[in-house]
Amino acid sequence: MNDAQAYKVIGRAEPRSDGAEKVTGKAVYTVDVDLPGMAHAKVLRSPYPHARIGRVDSSKAERLAGVYAVITKEDQRELGMFGAAYKDQTIVAVDKVRYVGDPVAAVRQSMKPRPKKRWR
Repeated sequence: MNDAQAYKVIGRAEPRSDGAEKVTGKAVYTVDVDLPGMAHAKVLRSPYPHARIGRVDSSKAERLAGVYAVITKEDQRELGMFGAAYKDQTIVAVDKVRYVGDPVAAVRQSMKPRPKKRWR
């Protein structure tokens, strides 16, 4: 590269195109979008760092109004694996959880889940 070519960005601060919206709170994120008929999900996560999964009783959740689907380890066996590069991940844990927060069950419903309600 010769001296005649000058860099336009290297060595200088470049303002972000979305910076003003983010710092003023005007930016719209996907969590802010609420469309008519949109389904919402709630995930039950493990409170344990390492544990075997015995049985997940989803019957109460399945009977609730507005629930489209409940996914547990029993459903996961039929769904198979997924992943970007390798198909080696499951949606929910199957036989055991490996970290705090590992998904154990997921519910898809027509209304937003209550944020304060704890699953048991």
